[in-house]
Amino acid sequence: MNVTKETMDLMRAALKSGSADLAKAITVSSGLTYYDLQAPAKNLYPTITKLRNMTPRVGRPSGYGTQANWKIVSALTGSGFDAMGWIPEGQRSAAMSYTTANASAPYVTIGEEDYLTFEAESAGEGFEDLNATLSMRLLQKTMRKEENGLLAGNGTSSGGIALGTPSTPTLSAIADTSSTLPSATYSVIVVALTCEGYLNCKGNAAVGFTPSKTITGMDGQTYTLNGGNSNKSSNATQATVSGTSGLGCSVAVVNGAVAYVWFVGTSGSETLQAITTVNTAYFNTALASSRQAATTVSADNSQNATAFSGYLSNAFSGGTVTSQATQTITAANTGVGTPLTSSGHGSVVEIDNMLETMWANYRLGPTVIWVSSQEQKNITAKVLNGASSPLLRYDVDASGDAGFSLTANGQIRYYYNPFTGGGTDVEGGGGDKIPVIAHPDMPPGTLFAHCAKLPEWYQSNEVPNTAEVITRRDYYRTDWPLRTRRREYGIYAEEVLAVYAQFALGIITNIGNG
Repeated sequence: MNVTKETMDLMRAALKSGSADLAKAITVSSGLTYYDLQAPAKNLYPTITKLRNMTPRVGRPSGYGTQANWKIVSALTGSGFDAMGWIPEGQRSAAMSYTTANASAPYVTIGEEDYLTFEAESAGEGFEDLNATLSMRLLQKTMRKEENGLLAGNGTSSGGIALGTPSTPTLSAIADTSSTLPSATYSVIVVALTCEGYLNCKGNAAVGFTPSKTITGMDGQTYTLNGGNSNKSSNATQATVSGTSGLGCSVAVVNGAVAYVWFVGTSGSETLQAITTVNTAYFNTALASSRQAATTVSADNSQNATAFSGYLSNAFSGGTVTSQATQTITAANTGVGTPLTSSGHGSVVEIDNMLETMWANYRLGPTVIWVSSQEQKNITAKVLNGASSPLLRYDVDASGDAGFSLTANGQIRYYYNPFTGGGTDVEGGGGDKIPVIAHPDMPPGTLFAHCAKLPEWYQSNEVPNTAEVITRRDYYRTDWPLRTRRREYGIYAEEVLAVYAQFALGIITNIGNG
């Protein structure tokens, strides 16, 4: 039937007249409604790149080669007695000596890829520019992976550290009347995790971790990445009594580790039961079933040859490293580890000791302290206690209202370093305030300090930065040739984190929560 404009006009007029003969049962559920789609899409994911934003980024003017190279002069040793400059009248001094070294770090490639089908491109017309937003999200994900690399990367070259094989764990039966752990002789195996390993599994014992993964690239070729775990330890065994004891476990601290994986069961059938950020664990309930088996681990997968080494690896391999002591496991503390210690006068003992060590050995102090949200909360609790007075602020209304409001809670934004500061003159003394910054990728139980710029008493005019991202080729997008009915894109960067002064890094690990 040919429906003309005149016919439609007559239909509208009839409907307006309220004719019962023409009434139709059309409701919202019929779907004959306008589709209110807001553009563009809401990007509800975080893109936090604090380390990347704060680390100086420099390029090479020419002659890139395969690696960044630099010379280090780390000490000047005076002739005779190093601390004495006395010379007899009319005579000459002997020659002083130098401590030098060559250093290098190979360039590596980081990147991410995505694609856009022809149909998606057509369907998105009028909604958002999918080509542009795809590139934006690609860049954001590449920068997030770069952030993880700057913090946690663990390469096989300079600055990297292999976890090796943990020592055999120590087990004990702990008196615990609330224990429901079935009576048995339990076997325990330990695997240590780097920061990358912890981030890959997010500390989730139910999910477990992947020792290595083979990735098939968009070009069809494959490559393998190690997941960031040590080899597994030898097993230890311990008998427990149901209803009267729990199983306490500890292992020697592994340098470079931020977490420990505990495989528990009968000998030969150990499965993953806990991931802790301290070197102790405690079990007083029945073991979980259907968990990852210890047999999935057969090698040290803590490093990757295609990676550069991040700040934490460099701190472990050459910085000021402090690990909290293993706490005696009892039913009361259930193996939570040794927490930070309040000094009683508004500071933390372990942080004070790290600051003093960095000053005594290298005559510098951190310009920033990076922490997890857990450690930021714990540091605040240690500093803002009854001895140092709680932090309460009274807000009085500007109108002169007699009432007032309370702002509860507080946060340590700065930590005072009494050992440094000031400059080279007498009047310049007095210490420094160090920003304390929570980083979303910092594992609980770890604290990392960094002196980003050498103090003025170093000859730092030409090398003020203690670490830099050196780019052989900074972020670039590749539009790959069409081979199917979709457009394929990649965003890459060729770079390395060059840590010139590992001694400018400090790290405290194995921190208990409390």
